[in-house]
Amino acid sequence: MSELLGLEEAQARLLALAPRVPPETVAVEAALGRHLAEDVRAARTQPPADLSAMDGYALTPGEGPWQVVGESRAGAPWSAPLAPGEAARISTGAIVPEGADRVLLQEDAVREGESLTAAALLPPGRHIRRRGFDFAAGDLLLARGTCLTPARLALALAGGHGAVTVPRRLRVAVMDSGDELAADPAACLPHQIPASNAAMIAAMLSPLGCEVTRIGPVPDDRAALAAALAQAEGADILVTSGGASVGDHDLIKPALAEWGAGTAFWRVAIKPGKPLLVATRGSQVILGLPGNPVSSFVTAFFFALPLVRAAMDDPDPLPRAIAMIAGEDLPPTERRREFLRGVVEGDRVQLAGSQDSSALSALAAANALIDRPAGSAAARAGEAVQVFLLRNG
Repeated sequence: MSELLGLEEAQARLLALAPRVPPETVAVEAALGRHLAEDVRAARTQPPADLSAMDGYALTPGEGPWQVVGESRAGAPWSAPLAPGEAARISTGAIVPEGADRVLLQEDAVREGESLTAAALLPPGRHIRRRGFDFAAGDLLLARGTCLTPARLALALAGGHGAVTVPRRLRVAVMDSGDELAADPAACLPHQIPASNAAMIAAMLSPLGCEVTRIGPVPDDRAALAAALAQAEGADILVTSGGASVGDHDLIKPALAEWGAGTAFWRVAIKPGKPLLVATRGSQVILGLPGNPVSSFVTAFFFALPLVRAAMDDPDPLPRAIAMIAGEDLPPTERRREFLRGVVEGDRVQLAGSQDSSALSALAAANALIDRPAGSAAARAGEAVQVFLLRNG
């Protein structure tokens, strides 16, 4: 039997297999949350001219008084140059007229008719946003791989881009299998349980911006599995839940082999989640997760989410641990690295409840995974521990 892989080695092997999807050009607004496939450089200069940063008066050099000869408004600039001794009323965001070298604040202005004086002198350049101070045409605004957040979306638009290039939305199929699974949670026979893993995994993946299709639940039957796998032909990634272990009715591995998939690696030294299966079929990647719901969730967190992120050009696809304080004693570990379901409150974390791999109520209460290395002694309350926050990975 092959040796179990460590978490980081298994993640590295998996991410090396991440499918590469072709790019597409979409409207900037449609690219929110997606990662850029190409650099975005400024097609224009921002601001395009010297602009007023405040409401007031654009002044020519000197100590005054000045004669007010016009007004420059945002979107309606004063077109004539100002002669020495002249001023123009100006609003925030308006172009500073040629000849003016500063802006006098409205509250510092003393005006009688068209004659203007300043309550206090101010230096040249005051309250003027100089042309190009934000960015100039040709500047790199957003590098390839950058996630388009709301502020970055605005930056791309301000840079003169109505569309950007991003990887095509990843197509992910999620399938759960097992004779015990009932498709209708309200109509379970005594020997059945509601099928919830595929819905859970799909809910974890959908916020990443991929297109998720659910298949199943599929019974433990070779013909039924073959028909279900045929539905995943067009998927970039197939995620299965259940049937990846070594029981007599765990049929995912042989079904995948008959479908033409080759195993890349199997089994990882973590608890829960040891019977993880990774296979490939052409450019398609298949991720076989365990059937116990907590095991399925934990392996989706550490493997499915990073795989999807990597395939969508996220340069930092893996979740990161942070240090916190154990709020209670934690048990020792054995030969596998354990991820305990925990609840974070302030700077402390404690167990969420039962650590059984079937305990959905404890998983639902958890907002963190407590990382306990293999062969660790019991941790005492007050000791530092590593924690992965559960914010969809």
